Amino acid sequence: MFGLGLPEVLVILVIIILIFGAKRLPEIGRGLGETVREIKKIRNESRTEKTKAKETKEGNIVSDIKKEVESIPGLKEAREIKETAQKVKDITKLLK
Repeated sequence: MFGLGLPEVLVILVIIILIFGAKRLPEIGRGLGETVREIKKIRNESRTEKTKAKETKEGNIVSDIKKEVESIPGLKEAREIKETAQKVKDITKLLK
């Protein structure tokens, strides 16, 4: 623990008790605990917001690409021809 031994930690605790008093130590501990919880909560919210922003950005990029692909001239006709060719292949397989 930061290179501190048991004697050093005990000295630090005694000094803290002398400065703040035994009655205020629970209040200080409670305050520190609440502060740590708030910091964790803020950190988690920040991570969640970053993840959502990243997903939204990726989703927008994918939808933009799909729109661009759909706007290619002759693409729809090429898909229809491919589907028809696949149907013909399937029928010829059945006849064999």
